[in-house]
Amino acid sequence: MTSLADLRKNYSLGSLDATDVDRNPFRQFDAWFAQAVEAQLPEPNTMTLATVDSRGRPSARIVLIKGVDERGFMFFTNYESRKGRELAENPFASLLFYWIELERQVRIEGTVVKASAEESDRYFHSRPLGSRIGAWASEQSQVIESRAVLEAREQQISAQYGEHPPRPPHWGGYRLIPDAIEFWQGRPSRLHDRLLYTRSADSSDWQIARLSP
Repeated sequence: MTSLADLRKNYSLGSLDATDVDRNPFRQFDAWFAQAVEAQLPEPNTMTLATVDSRGRPSARIVLIKGVDERGFMFFTNYESRKGRELAENPFASLLFYWIELERQVRIEGTVVKASAEESDRYFHSRPLGSRIGAWASEQSQVIESRAVLEAREQQISAQYGEHPPRPPHWGGYRLIPDAIEFWQGRPSRLHDRLLYTRSADSSDWQIARLSP
Protein backbone atom coordinates (compact mmCIF):
# COMPACT_ATOMS: atom_id res chain seq x y z
CA MET A 1 0.00 0.00 0.00
CA THR A 2 1.33 3.44 -0.95
CA SER A 3 2.16 5.67 2.00
CA LEU A 4 0.14 8.89 2.13
CA ALA A 5 3.32 10.70 3.10
CA ASP A 6 4.92 9.63 -0.18
CA LEU A 7 2.19 11.05 -2.43
CA ARG A 8 3.43 14.26 -4.02
CA LYS A 9 3.56 16.12 -7.33
CA ASN A 10 6.01 18.73 -8.56
CA TYR A 11 4.11 21.60 -10.18
CA SER A 12 5.68 23.06 -13.31
CA LEU A 13 3.00 24.20 -15.78
CA GLY A 14 3.16 27.94 -15.28
CA SER A 15 4.13 30.98 -13.27
CA LEU A 16 2.38 34.05 -11.91
CA ASP A 17 3.75 37.56 -11.51
CA ALA A 18 2.15 40.90 -10.71
CA THR A 19 3.29 42.19 -14.09
CA ASP A 20 1.31 39.44 -15.85
CA VAL A 21 -2.11 39.84 -14.23
CA ASP A 22 -4.98 42.24 -14.72
CA ARG A 23 -5.26 44.94 -12.05
CA ASN A 24 -8.93 44.01 -11.71
CA PRO A 25 -9.34 40.60 -9.99
CA PHE A 26 -12.72 39.96 -11.62
CA ARG A 27 -11.16 40.27 -15.08
CA GLN A 28 -8.28 38.07 -13.94
CA PHE A 29 -10.76 35.49 -12.67
CA ASP A 30 -12.66 35.63 -15.98
CA ALA A 31 -9.40 34.95 -17.84
CA TRP A 32 -8.50 31.96 -15.68
CA PHE A 33 -12.03 30.60 -15.78
CA ALA A 34 -12.10 30.86 -19.59
CA GLN A 35 -8.83 28.91 -19.73
CA ALA A 36 -10.30 26.22 -17.45
CA VAL A 37 -13.31 25.91 -19.76
CA GLU A 38 -11.12 25.88 -22.87
CA ALA A 39 -9.02 23.10 -21.30
CA GLN A 40 -12.26 21.09 -20.97
CA LEU A 41 -11.77 20.50 -17.27
CA PRO A 42 -14.55 18.50 -15.62
CA GLU A 43 -17.05 20.97 -14.13
CA PRO A 44 -14.75 24.00 -13.86
CA ASN A 45 -17.66 25.87 -12.21
CA THR A 46 -17.46 23.80 -9.02
CA MET A 47 -16.20 25.56 -5.92
CA THR A 48 -15.89 24.87 -2.23
CA LEU A 49 -18.06 27.13 -0.07
CA ALA A 50 -16.96 27.42 3.55
CA THR A 51 -19.22 28.97 6.21
CA VAL A 52 -19.02 29.36 9.98
CA ASP A 53 -21.86 29.11 12.49
CA SER A 54 -22.46 31.33 15.53
CA ARG A 55 -20.22 29.09 17.67
CA GLY A 56 -17.28 29.48 15.28
CA ARG A 57 -17.64 25.93 13.94
CA PRO A 58 -16.76 25.78 10.21
CA SER A 59 -18.30 23.62 7.51
CA ALA A 60 -17.57 23.28 3.80
CA ARG A 61 -19.27 21.79 0.74
CA ILE A 62 -19.07 21.86 -3.06
CA VAL A 63 -21.51 24.19 -4.85
CA LEU A 64 -21.74 25.62 -8.37
CA ILE A 65 -20.89 29.19 -9.30
CA LYS A 66 -23.73 30.69 -11.31
CA GLY A 67 -22.58 34.22 -11.99
CA VAL A 68 -19.59 36.54 -11.60
CA ASP A 69 -19.44 40.28 -12.16
CA GLU A 70 -18.07 43.37 -10.40
CA ARG A 71 -20.70 42.91 -7.67
CA GLY A 72 -19.40 39.50 -6.64
CA PHE A 73 -19.79 35.73 -6.98
CA MET A 74 -23.28 34.22 -7.20
CA PHE A 75 -24.63 30.84 -6.10
CA PHE A 76 -28.08 29.46 -5.29
CA THR A 77 -29.38 27.18 -2.56
CA ASN A 78 -32.06 26.46 0.02
CA TYR A 79 -32.10 29.28 2.57
CA GLU A 80 -33.05 26.77 5.28
CA SER A 81 -30.11 24.42 4.58
CA ARG A 82 -27.16 24.27 6.94
CA LYS A 83 -25.21 26.77 4.87
CA GLY A 84 -28.25 29.04 4.69
CA ARG A 85 -28.70 28.96 8.46
CA GLU A 86 -25.00 29.60 9.03
CA LEU A 87 -24.98 32.54 6.61
CA ALA A 88 -27.95 34.01 8.49
CA GLU A 89 -25.94 33.74 11.73
CA ASN A 90 -22.59 34.80 10.29
CA PRO A 91 -22.65 36.48 6.85
CA PHE A 92 -18.98 35.88 6.06
CA ALA A 93 -17.74 33.04 3.85
CA SER A 94 -14.94 31.87 1.59
CA LEU A 95 -14.87 30.21 -1.82
CA LEU A 96 -12.19 27.99 -3.31
CA PHE A 97 -11.78 27.02 -6.95
CA TYR A 98 -9.25 24.22 -7.51
CA TRP A 99 -8.29 23.48 -11.11
CA ILE A 100 -5.74 20.75 -10.47
CA GLU A 101 -5.11 20.07 -14.16
CA LEU A 102 -3.85 23.65 -14.54
CA GLU A 103 -2.14 23.59 -11.13
CA ARG A 104 -4.20 26.59 -10.04
CA GLN A 105 -6.36 27.73 -7.15
CA VAL A 106 -8.46 30.85 -6.57
CA ARG A 107 -9.37 31.70 -2.97
CA ILE A 108 -12.06 34.30 -2.28
CA GLU A 109 -13.22 35.81 1.02
CA GLY A 110 -15.92 38.31 1.81
CA THR A 111 -19.42 39.17 2.95
CA VAL A 112 -22.47 37.28 1.70
CA VAL A 113 -25.82 38.90 0.95
CA LYS A 114 -29.02 37.50 -0.54
CA ALA A 115 -29.62 38.13 -4.22
CA SER A 116 -32.72 40.05 -5.23
CA ALA A 117 -36.00 38.21 -5.72
CA GLU A 118 -35.84 39.09 -9.41
CA GLU A 119 -32.41 37.50 -9.80
CA SER A 120 -33.52 34.39 -7.93
CA ASP A 121 -36.71 34.10 -9.99
CA ARG A 122 -34.83 34.50 -13.26
CA TYR A 123 -32.33 31.77 -12.45
CA PHE A 124 -34.91 29.43 -10.92
CA HIS A 125 -37.05 29.48 -14.06
CA SER A 126 -34.00 28.76 -16.24
CA ARG A 127 -33.37 25.46 -14.43
CA PRO A 128 -34.51 22.06 -15.74
CA LEU A 129 -37.96 21.03 -14.53
CA GLY A 130 -36.57 18.25 -12.35
CA SER A 131 -34.33 20.69 -10.51
CA ARG A 132 -37.25 23.07 -9.94
CA ILE A 133 -39.37 20.24 -8.53
CA GLY A 134 -36.42 19.11 -6.42
CA ALA A 135 -36.09 22.55 -4.81
CA TRP A 136 -39.59 22.03 -3.39
CA ALA A 137 -39.21 18.34 -2.58
CA SER A 138 -35.99 18.55 -0.56
CA GLU A 139 -35.93 19.94 2.96
CA GLN A 140 -32.21 20.35 2.54
CA SER A 141 -29.98 19.25 5.44
CA GLN A 142 -32.94 17.89 7.44
CA VAL A 143 -33.11 14.27 8.61
CA ILE A 144 -35.53 12.09 6.60
CA GLU A 145 -36.66 8.52 7.22
CA SER A 146 -35.78 7.12 3.79
CA ARG A 147 -35.30 7.95 0.12
CA ALA A 148 -38.86 6.74 -0.45
CA VAL A 149 -40.07 9.73 1.56
CA LEU A 150 -38.12 12.09 -0.71
CA GLU A 151 -39.41 10.43 -3.89
CA ALA A 152 -42.99 10.53 -2.64
CA ARG A 153 -42.60 14.23 -1.94
CA GLU A 154 -41.20 14.73 -5.45
CA GLN A 155 -44.23 13.01 -6.99
CA GLN A 156 -46.59 15.07 -4.85
CA ILE A 157 -44.99 18.36 -5.89
CA SER A 158 -44.89 17.32 -9.54
CA ALA A 159 -48.62 16.52 -9.45
CA GLN A 160 -49.37 19.79 -7.69
CA TYR A 161 -47.44 22.15 -9.97
CA GLY A 162 -47.01 20.23 -13.22
CA GLU A 163 -44.47 21.88 -15.52
CA HIS A 164 -44.68 25.34 -13.93
CA PRO A 165 -43.60 25.23 -10.29
CA PRO A 166 -43.02 28.68 -8.79
CA ARG A 167 -39.82 29.47 -6.96
CA PRO A 168 -40.06 28.29 -3.36
CA PRO A 169 -39.86 31.15 -0.86
CA HIS A 170 -37.08 29.26 0.95
CA TRP A 171 -34.86 29.00 -2.14
CA GLY A 172 -32.79 31.63 -3.91
CA GLY A 173 -29.46 33.24 -4.55
CA TYR A 174 -26.56 34.59 -2.55
CA ARG A 175 -23.81 36.92 -3.66
CA LEU A 176 -20.38 36.87 -2.03
CA ILE A 177 -18.93 40.39 -2.13
CA PRO A 178 -15.17 39.87 -1.92
CA ASP A 179 -12.64 41.93 -0.04
CA ALA A 180 -9.81 39.45 -0.74
CA ILE A 181 -9.08 37.29 -3.81
CA GLU A 182 -5.95 35.16 -4.07
CA PHE A 183 -4.62 33.58 -7.26
CA TRP A 184 -2.32 30.59 -6.71
CA GLN A 185 -0.13 28.96 -9.34
CA GLY A 186 1.76 25.78 -8.48
CA ARG A 187 5.55 25.95 -8.87
CA PRO A 188 8.43 23.48 -8.41
CA SER A 189 9.74 22.63 -4.94
CA ARG A 190 6.53 23.95 -3.33
CA LEU A 191 7.71 27.54 -4.01
CA HIS A 192 4.29 28.44 -5.38
CA ASP A 193 3.28 31.84 -6.78
CA ARG A 194 0.56 33.57 -4.73
CA LEU A 195 -0.91 36.97 -5.60
CA LEU A 196 -3.43 38.50 -3.20
CA TYR A 197 -5.85 41.26 -4.21
CA THR A 198 -7.36 43.24 -1.31
CA ARG A 199 -9.46 46.33 -0.91
CA SER A 200 -10.86 48.25 2.03
CA ALA A 201 -14.59 48.73 2.60
CA ASP A 202 -14.41 52.40 1.60
CA SER A 203 -12.39 51.91 -1.60
CA SER A 204 -13.00 50.43 -5.02
CA ASP A 205 -9.27 50.17 -5.76
CA TRP A 206 -7.56 46.80 -5.44
CA GLN A 207 -4.07 46.38 -4.07
CA ILE A 208 -1.90 43.43 -5.19
CA ALA A 209 0.68 41.78 -2.93
CA ARG A 210 2.82 38.69 -3.37
CA LEU A 211 2.54 36.12 -0.58
CA SER A 212 5.25 33.71 0.42
CA PRO A 213 4.28 30.10 -0.31
